[in-house]
Amino acid sequence: MPPLTPAVIHVLMALAGGARHGYAIAKDVQRLTDDRIKLGPGTLYGTLQRLMETGWVEEASAPARNPDERRRYYRLTRSGREALTAEAQRLEALVQAARQQRILPRTSRG
Repeated sequence: MPPLTPAVIHVLMALAGGARHGYAIAKDVQRLTDDRIKLGPGTLYGTLQRLMETGWVEEASAPARNPDERRRYYRLTRSGREALTAEAQRLEALVQAARQQRILPRTSRG
C-alpha cells in the first residue's frame, strides 16, 4: 500500500474516535493538529468520497443522543482501521529511523 495523503490520514484519525459528520471531522482534524491543518469542504468531502469508494469509510446513521437528519454521518470500517494502523506503523518506523540518523532527537523515557 502506498503512503496515505495527509488529508486521508487525518480524516481516518478523526473517525477512529467514532462516527462523525463532516463539520465534526473538520473540527477534530484542527484539534488533533493544533490548528496546523484545516480541511476545506472540497478536500474534506472529496476525501470522504474516495474513502467510501475504497471501503475504508461508510455512511452511518445519526447518533440517537443528538440526531440531526440534515447531516450525513461517516464511520471507519474494519479495513479503514487496518489501513490507518498500517500507516501509523509506517510513520512510526520513519520517525525511529530519523532518530537513529540524528535527524530528530531521541526521546527520553522515564
